[in-house]
Amino acid sequence: MRTDDFWQLIDRARAGGGGEPGAVAARAVALLAECDPDDIVGYARHQARVLAASHKVDLWGAAYLINGGASADGFEHFRGWLMTQGREVFARAVADPDSLAELPRVRAASLSGEEFSAEAMLAVPWDAYRKATAADLPADREPVRAPDLNDFWDFDDEEEARRRLPRLAALFVEPPAE
Repeated sequence: MRTDDFWQLIDRARAGGGGEPGAVAARAVALLAECDPDDIVGYARHQARVLAASHKVDLWGAAYLINGGASADGFEHFRGWLMTQGREVFARAVADPDSLAELPRVRAASLSGEEFSAEAMLAVPWDAYRKATAADLPADREPVRAPDLNDFWDFDDEEEARRRLPRLAALFVEPPAE
C-alpha cells in the first residue's frame, strides 16, 4: 500500500465516521476489510512506519501536556488519535509538535480537560484482516523499529516544556509564579 492509499483510506473513514476516533476506527476497519488481504498487510506495514516516524520525544511531550500525562501506551494511543485527524495534521504534528496548539479541539481541551486517545485505530489492520479472512494478520517478517529516544526530557519540568513547546505550554502549563 502506498502512502497516498493509506491516508486516503483514513480520509474516507473520517468522512464516514463522524469525526469521533472510535467511529473513524470502525469505519477504517470496514473499508479495509473490503480490500485484498495483501493490501491489508500493506496497510499494517505502513501504519508501523507511520508510528515509528512519529515516535519522537517532543511529540510525546506534547501528548503529555495535552493529556495531563502519557505513559508509553498512552503515547501510542495518542498517536492513534492523531492518525484520525488526517495526514496534514499528523505530518505537521510530527514535524512541529507545538503546532497541535493551533487545533481548536486541543485549545478547547486546555479548558475542558478532554484527553485524546484512539487505541482502536492502532488495531485497524488486525481487525480488518480477521474480518476479511477469519484469520490473524501474519506477523511482519521485517518489523519497523522505533527510533531511539535519546533526547528524553522531564515532561514535568515546566520550564523545559515552555522552552520546547511554547504554544502548548501556554495552554496547559501554569504560568510561573512571580
